[in-house]
Amino acid sequence: MAQQHHDLTDSAAGPAAPPVTGEALAGYLRGQATEFLRALRLHRETGGGPSGSGGGTADAVDAARALRRSARRISASLHTFRPLLDPGWSEEIRPELAWLSGTLALEHACESRLDRLLLALHRLSGATTVPTQTLGTGTGTGAGTAVSATAATTAATTATTTTTAQRTAPRPTPDRGNLTVGAAKAGALLDRQLTLARTRAHSTALQALGSSRFHAVADKVAVLASEVPLAPHAATTDPRPLAAAAEERLTDAVAALPLVTAGHPYNAEALIHGLSPDPAPHPQDAPWHQVRLLLRLHRYALEVLQGDDAPLGIRLLSAGQALDRHRDASEAAAAAAHAARTPRIAPATAYALGVLHADQRHEVEAARYAFQRSWQKQTIGTGTGTS
Repeated sequence: MAQQHHDLTDSAAGPAAPPVTGEALAGYLRGQATEFLRALRLHRETGGGPSGSGGGTADAVDAARALRRSARRISASLHTFRPLLDPGWSEEIRPELAWLSGTLALEHACESRLDRLLLALHRLSGATTVPTQTLGTGTGTGAGTAVSATAATTAATTATTTTTAQRTAPRPTPDRGNLTVGAAKAGALLDRQLTLARTRAHSTALQALGSSRFHAVADKVAVLASEVPLAPHAATTDPRPLAAAAEERLTDAVAALPLVTAGHPYNAEALIHGLSPDPAPHPQDAPWHQVRLLLRLHRYALEVLQGDDAPLGIRLLSAGQALDRHRDASEAAAAAAHAARTPRIAPATAYALGVLHADQRHEVEAARYAFQRSWQKQTIGTGTGTS
């Protein structure tokens, strides 16, 4: 039975909301631009050292995260509400903000991916302890590669959650002896590759932040903090239909997902394809990544209408967490597959990487299953025609 579109905020019905105009968008953009400039100032004061390398600080990491956060929100709002903005200005700055947030996200992504893969290797090889040495301080020589205690705790919680969601799904059952032999070398190989990628990403981010391209973006954001170039009709136009259109795109994209397949705890087709030697991105992942993007656009549109401090509904929260796990596991599986294609590695190392790859593809399926269960459960709870 077709599902009707519904409010994803899980908010209870209340009194009629006051009129909303383009001024709400202007206020939101000014606030995000101010946050951007504040984060940029903090980043410069802290020197923007690389996270986890001994040269950075918690403040530098927080500043980079805040820069990404505000850049994403400004860019997303310009996309969703572009009819309310000066079209020339909006189309000029929006891709530049997307470039900036994507560039700044690469270093963190490499570090998180390495944490995830090393913890999975320890789990799969039956290790009883997880090293507590900070990542990035070594050179990737052997089993000394480690994850921080905080990252280990977080990843362990994620692994427990996805395993619970998957429940009856068959998990990889590796040969412990062969895996233990290869796990140390596989971990060292992953450490070398991903630490190198992270170092390059950090250098790229520093170059980007010192480029004329970035300075042009920062200048535009500085102007945005005080003056938003709205279209002439924006002051009397209700932005809620544009936000509703963003929700509609999300709902349609979710409806196009293979939720029937994801409803089964074990998707053999996805796993078989994932184990193929084809280095191309997994064909089943792209629609889920697109839903994650549309969910983020919908969330930011709600922030424009309700304020960025508005409570996040349980539906959006659980769906977003499942899709984040899906993205992380998908990219981790790709990193394991890439490492397994390294020439002249030992058979035991290749075996460990193959088991690791299969494990992360199982995590992908677990995340899809968790998303499907959460989405349909909330739909049933809203009484929108499902039974």
